[in-house]
Amino acid sequence: MPVATARPISLTASQRHRLKKMAYGHRTPHQARIRAHVVLHAARGRSNACIARETGLHVDTVRTWRGRFADEGMPGLADRQRPGRPPSFTALQTAQVKALACQLPAETGTPLARWSCPELAREATARGIAPALSASTVRRWLAQDALKPWQHRSWIFIHDPDFGPKAARVLDLYARTWQGEPLGPDEYVISADEKTSIQARCRCHPTLAPGQARAMQVNHTYGRGGALAYLAAYDVHHARVLSRTEPRTGIDPFMNLVTQVMSQEPYASAKRVFWIVDNGSSHRGQRPPTA
Repeated sequence: MPVATARPISLTASQRHRLKKMAYGHRTPHQARIRAHVVLHAARGRSNACIARETGLHVDTVRTWRGRFADEGMPGLADRQRPGRPPSFTALQTAQVKALACQLPAETGTPLARWSCPELAREATARGIAPALSASTVRRWLAQDALKPWQHRSWIFIHDPDFGPKAARVLDLYARTWQGEPLGPDEYVISADEKTSIQARCRCHPTLAPGQARAMQVNHTYGRGGALAYLAAYDVHHARVLSRTEPRTGIDPFMNLVTQVMSQEPYASAKRVFWIVDNGSSHRGQRPPTA
């Protein structure tokens, strides 16, 4: 049976420098260190079997990383993207369980002062939120939440009968899907809101930058410049914030923010841009209906 010929490897000065840093760096992960050694040995013209003996790897492993570097260069030494196991629960189910945690147990007829994770899992299963749910899964979901509103007594939860469909649309967009179809690379999701009454303070003396043995020095005296409204648009999937200040909030200042975002790339030439905002009058141009 014919033996496959080892792929020839030639390195540029830049590649050799990066590989040596990977191979001998004190903080380099073990896998990256081994792969760098394989390529450096291959660049010296050594066979796969010889490299396998010197590194303690299987010859097929040496052949794999040698071939990947020959085909792709330095990016070929990184791990492949793995899809992993598909999620067992949707983002909407996670949000519904967190919403249930915000309610008092007495509202559901449960004789408890507060929810425990096993009771939450049992109640979510009884309500049909999920066919089966473990306490450890509920505990992990609650631990990952940054706000944890169920730990605050002043939290107000709105019982909207259309919460499910409304939340599903927003959560699907956060997960890069719309109406069951994944969003394309030229489709973007923007989450926008504003914060009012931010004091504009002007320092009377310039701030001194930190030095080698000196912390940054900020003068205490400042002048008041009134109050401004801060409007921000957050590109959900690219971690980019576009913002502006206005004298006040309203539909006109909000449309100024929309114009600012939509007049620059990549949003100006995008196929679709989804805007997620609340139901306030600043985003609708009219006052909300009174009960």
